[in-house]
Amino acid sequence: MNLTMLYSKIHRASVSDANLNYVGSITIDIELMKAAGLQEGQKVDIVNINNGERFSTYVIEGQKGDICLNGAAARKVQIGDKIIVMAYATYTQEELATYTPKVVLVDEKNQIIAIKKELKNV
Repeated sequence: MNLTMLYSKIHRASVSDANLNYVGSITIDIELMKAAGLQEGQKVDIVNINNGERFSTYVIEGQKGDICLNGAAARKVQIGDKIIVMAYATYTQEELATYTPKVVLVDEKNQIIAIKKELKNV
């Protein structure tokens, strides 16, 4: 049996922009993408801590500090909202024996303050 598990997340990022007139997606700082192991075009789930909205989109590369929701997703956030960006992967039972998700913690300017390999105390 395979299980879909959290692969990585960027925890409590601040929305830096919302661009309704873009095709769609979430623009993420390339350094945050690398730290979280995210690929351009990868599907992610977004949770808006401020208003409870939950939705899915895909990732595109951005510049330093960028966390921008584009297209229809721009209606689900306000600049300054705190969000969690989550990616998932499918694991075999053997892989689950050493499973540890990556959690990227950021500050108010979306700069990395810590990278953890656990879900506890985050």
